[in-house]
Amino acid sequence: MTLEPAFQVFLGDCRSRVEDALDRWLPSEKTQPLRLHQAMRYAALGQGKRVRPVIVYAVGQALGAPPEHLDGAACAVELIHAYSLVHDDLPAMDDDDLRRGRPTCHKAFDEATAILVGDALQTLAFRVLSSDTATPLNAEQRLAMVSELAHASGSRGMAGGQALDMEATGREIDLAQLENLHIHKTGALILAAARLGAIAAGRGQTEDVEPLERFAKCIGLAFQVRDDVLDVEGDTEVLGKTGGKDAATDKATYPALIGLDAAREMTQTLVQDALDGIRGFDDRADPLRELAHYIVGRQC
Repeated sequence: MTLEPAFQVFLGDCRSRVEDALDRWLPSEKTQPLRLHQAMRYAALGQGKRVRPVIVYAVGQALGAPPEHLDGAACAVELIHAYSLVHDDLPAMDDDDLRRGRPTCHKAFDEATAILVGDALQTLAFRVLSSDTATPLNAEQRLAMVSELAHASGSRGMAGGQALDMEATGREIDLAQLENLHIHKTGALILAAARLGAIAAGRGQTEDVEPLERFAKCIGLAFQVRDDVLDVEGDTEVLGKTGGKDAATDKATYPALIGLDAAREMTQTLVQDALDGIRGFDDRADPLRELAHYIVGRQC
């Protein structure tokens, strides 16, 4: 898809900033334990859409925060996402060989190392939130960020969603069950990214946050529906991961449940709902608006 020039610049700046932050916080691959540190950097750096950090930056900008106050939150949420991908790809989970166009962490290293990589990336995320000095937060705000990310990552969020996904594999579930699954598996961390951006901007409890949360919930679900569609019609080389895997493993997906055309239509409806929710924001929220279109138009 063709992106607006201003959004291309914003996207590039966000990705560059979070990549720099990740590089600073991740242990050097020249320090012990060498293999673990090399694998951590392999899993977290390089390729990636960085959608969750971009949401942190876009929400923060909409609320008037400078980008340097958002780097820690953006880094932390991406570390959680990277950990989740490493663990999701393991043979005991989705058993994938390809991620972001290269071998998955357990293929490039080994299964035991990949498990430790996920553990280490997850704990590093909370170290960043608790000790990043570039974000001028008081103790209460910092604790709120830690609590938010912990909730979104655990059994009431992403990990719980993965459990529901595994339970649904090979079974018939209804639309409400599928939506609940993805609200947890994908949506929880996207919503947390928006909330972290608001807290980092010093606006975690203001009335401005509610429409931004609604926006994040809508695009979180739209992101997953688009992922389901791409698994059906996308090319493995473009996707950077194995296409057709959902059908091959009898996963519960929107195209399987409501059909491909209805799934495409659903993404458009969700994006419109997201955009309607932030109508009252000025042009500082334009990156959020462009991000919504990007999510449903992406090819990987």
